[in-house]
Amino acid sequence: MALKISLFLIFSLITSAAYCVEVQLAKSYQQQPINDYLVSEKLDGVRAIWKNNQLVTRNGNVIHTPTWFTEHWPSEWLDGELWSRHGDFEFIASTVLDTKANHQAWRKIRFYVFDMPNHSQAFHQRYLNYKTLIEATPSDYLAAIEQRQFTTYQELDAYYQARINQGAEGIMLHAKGAQFSDGRSDNLLKLKPYQDAEAKVVGYSPGKGKYHGLVGALIVELPSGQQIKLGSGLSDVLRNTPPEIGSMVTYRYNGLTKYGKPRFARFLRVRRSE
Repeated sequence: MALKISLFLIFSLITSAAYCVEVQLAKSYQQQPINDYLVSEKLDGVRAIWKNNQLVTRNGNVIHTPTWFTEHWPSEWLDGELWSRHGDFEFIASTVLDTKANHQAWRKIRFYVFDMPNHSQAFHQRYLNYKTLIEATPSDYLAAIEQRQFTTYQELDAYYQARINQGAEGIMLHAKGAQFSDGRSDNLLKLKPYQDAEAKVVGYSPGKGKYHGLVGALIVELPSGQQIKLGSGLSDVLRNTPPEIGSMVTYRYNGLTKYGKPRFARFLRVRRSE
């Protein structure tokens, strides 16, 4: 089926958080001209920035890597994702955000670079620059995300479907002629098969039937002040020991109801602090 009718496009919630490190944030793809963009896989890992010879989260918190992990890395400012493999987010997050480096776990992770912000060239030139730089760096833990060029929606759709079938979270489209700028713009777009957002846990509803005595659903509050229940997606472990009141969770959904609430909302994971 054609791209414009077969793909469900995500409409992202724009938060008001102020980041300690300037980063580009993606908007949703709305069928902008394909020729204007380079395309790469969207990795479901932990966003990280290599700057001033230090690896930090996008909130500016230090990431405690083993010293050998960043050995020989260039002094350039690099933006990317710490990632291991598809479906491994919890392992990645627990390893990356641990204040004590687990050397064995870190050997399964690489830093996949998708930009070199401290350069004034257009993105297609920055891509060539960071790719060349990384290829010349003697490190097994630094890699450049491959950027692809497509000329038709059918080619983009085929690539998108192939990546999704392999377990990818989605794809990213980066405007070839764009200079780096922090915040959201059409310079960086994302395309995913579902939408996701975050909400605060404000209560629990009791379980019924086989879940009697356990949590049936989390009651969460959206940024709008609306409350919804998240029962689908909860494991038996989380039903027995649910996320604490006040903690943030991530959920997935498919569009909004006529009342403006997420449709088919299901729990995805507890949001870990960066």
